[in-house]
Amino acid sequence: MRYAQVVIGPAGSGKSTYCAYMQRHAQDSKRVIDVVNLDPAAEHFDYQPLVDIRDLIQLDDAMEDEELHYGPNGGLVFCLEYLIQNQDWLKAQLCGADDSDNEIGGEPDDDYILFDMPGQIELFTHLSMGKQLVQLLESWNFRICTVFLVDSQFMVDGAKFLSGTMAALSVMANLEMPHINVLSKMDLLSKTARKQLDNYLDPDPKALLGDVTQESSWGRTYRKLSEAIGSLIEDFSLVRFVPLNIDDEESIQDLLLQIDNVIQYGEDADVKIRDFDPPEEEDEPCVESNII
Repeated sequence: MRYAQVVIGPAGSGKSTYCAYMQRHAQDSKRVIDVVNLDPAAEHFDYQPLVDIRDLIQLDDAMEDEELHYGPNGGLVFCLEYLIQNQDWLKAQLCGADDSDNEIGGEPDDDYILFDMPGQIELFTHLSMGKQLVQLLESWNFRICTVFLVDSQFMVDGAKFLSGTMAALSVMANLEMPHINVLSKMDLLSKTARKQLDNYLDPDPKALLGDVTQESSWGRTYRKLSEAIGSLIEDFSLVRFVPLNIDDEESIQDLLLQIDNVIQYGEDADVKIRDFDPPEEEDEPCVESNII
C-alpha cells in the first residue's frame, strides 16, 4: 500500500512551504516523505522533488505555443489535461513501470508522497481534471487524503470565513476523498488576530454569519440565505479547520498524525514483538531468630 497527500489551495496559501516543512519534519522523525511537484508554473521551492511535471510540460509551453496561445489560467488547465493524457509518463516516474498494462508491484512498502498541486482552485472545485488525477493515483494503489490549505490571514471575519468554507466544501464535494482543511500561516498572525481566529476553529456558523448580515447592505438583503448556509454547515458538521504553525514542531506533528489516521498509515505494518527474559526470582531474605 502506498500513501499520499494531495495538497490543494488557492495561490499563495503556502502549499510548497507546507510540503517542504512536512518533509523536513519527517526526516527529523526518521521517516521518508517524498514530494512530487505537479505545478507547471512553479519557479522555485525548498524541496527536491521526486517527480517534476516541468520535465514533461511547463506553463510557458502552453502560453507561447503559436497555435494554443493560452493565458495563465487556460495554460494551467491545458497542462493538467496534458498530464492526464500522458499518464504513462507519471506512472513510470512513480511506479517504475513503462508499460501501462504492467501491474504495479515494484513500489516500496509504505511509500509516502506529497503532491504539490497548482494554485488554480477551479481545477478542484468544479473541473474534472483534479478528480481524474486523484482517481488515477487510487488506481495505482495510493491511499489518499486531500489537504486543503487556506491562508489564516484571510479568515478573521465572518464574510471571509463563509467564502473559505464554501471553497473547502466545493473541493470536498467534487473530489469525494478523505479531506482535511488546514489554516496555514498561523505563525504570521498577530496575537490579536490569533484570538479572533479562535472563533473559527470550532465555530458557531449561525453566530458568525449573523455578523455578516450586519456588515453590508448585501448581507442585510440576503440575510436568510446567509443563515441557511450557516445552518447547513452547523447541522451536518461539514467543515472544520486545523491550525498549522510551521514554527511549532508539535503543530506539524499533530496535523501529520491526523492525516496518518485518515489514510490509516502504518496500520498494515507488522506488530513488533520484543521478547523479554522472565524476571529473576529474588531470594527471600533470611530472617535470623535470636534464641535466648
